[in-house]
Amino acid sequence: MSDVRTVTDAEFEDWQRALNTGFLRPPVLTPEQMEARRQVPGRRLGAFDGDRCVATFRSFAQELTAVGGTPVPADAISNVTVSPTHRRRGLLSRMMRQDLAQARERGDVVATLIAAEYPIYGRYGFGPATWTTEWTVDVPRAGLDPRWSGPEDGGRIDLVDAEDVRKLGPELHDRFRRTQPGAVSRDELWWRMNTGAVNSGDWTEPFYAAYRSASGEVEGLVSYEADDKWHGKQPQNTADVNWLLATSPAAGRALWRYLCSIDWITRVKSGWRGPDDLLPFQLPDPRAARVTEHADWLWVRILDVVRALEARTYEAEGTLVLQVLDGGDGADAGPAGGRFRLEATPEGASCVPMSTGSADLTLEAAELARLWLGDESALRLTALGRVQEEREGAARKADALFRTPGRPWCPDLF
Repeated sequence: MSDVRTVTDAEFEDWQRALNTGFLRPPVLTPEQMEARRQVPGRRLGAFDGDRCVATFRSFAQELTAVGGTPVPADAISNVTVSPTHRRRGLLSRMMRQDLAQARERGDVVATLIAAEYPIYGRYGFGPATWTTEWTVDVPRAGLDPRWSGPEDGGRIDLVDAEDVRKLGPELHDRFRRTQPGAVSRDELWWRMNTGAVNSGDWTEPFYAAYRSASGEVEGLVSYEADDKWHGKQPQNTADVNWLLATSPAAGRALWRYLCSIDWITRVKSGWRGPDDLLPFQLPDPRAARVTEHADWLWVRILDVVRALEARTYEAEGTLVLQVLDGGDGADAGPAGGRFRLEATPEGASCVPMSTGSADLTLEAAELARLWLGDESALRLTALGRVQEEREGAARKADALFRTPGRPWCPDLF
């Protein structure tokens, strides 16, 4: 039986080789690439068959913005692989159970991950809580004024370099994430790795542009790359957005307009955006923005139901009793299992465990995670048979409490 344990410094290179094998990447890294990987923080677990690592798992500290802007401590999970020679032996389950138990002991409210494959993580209590959409804009047919030369609101757009982004980005992102449910924290290493200060050997320097309001405050940043393709002496170039942050509608409008106005650019690929992003409707012809990808993105697993439900805000006032099923009964139940009474108002909420009384809704922990960030509908889940309505009208009441006017969004891959 393989041994699951915390990875030591001496085992790191073997762990990294197993990670690359699982993701079908070249298994051997250069010394420079290996050194860059060592700087990535986290709690690394590995499964070892003798001296060889055959499964990998990493988690790290994160903050996730709940509905209303409160950040909650999260156990972010990444780098999950099982080597093809050791599948179906329960290695992921053992690593997951160990990590989630430690996360609960630390006081993390939720766990998060970006799922490479959809079917894997529901059985561990995770549910898809945010979605992402990418648009490709056909600039010539968008109907934009070709004479555009800058914002008309008194603001301005400046090209900046990587050092400027490392100075301006963290504070801008902190302002952004406190208004966006589903957004996660970025540490200093994120900014260093995404501006080339930490180079794993495959770095290509992008372009950066900043939007400054009429008062001079930075309200937006974008990182993008461009190719160089011509056909019949005509440009066919694409601006590919790595990430775009905006803390005001004016900043978002100006940065998208800037990208569509760059000489020789005929297509703009938006990168990962929220599914209700306004980009298409900022074009005279919204059909010029074609959806090229739409998929589940951030998956959430509730570890502490009381703290999770009390951390977020609610649009309406009401009381709801939830029976949460989490992998078993009694001592075998997971951390989210139990019956909970939620009393919510727009001014605040309280949640208490219950040992008696009947439930309004019965649902798995994964479905609670889908509802928690406000994107999913209890009525939809009831129609799908994933939520059981124990009291008539309870699903509609849950939607009135949980659903949000804007959809949650996580801009980050981790």
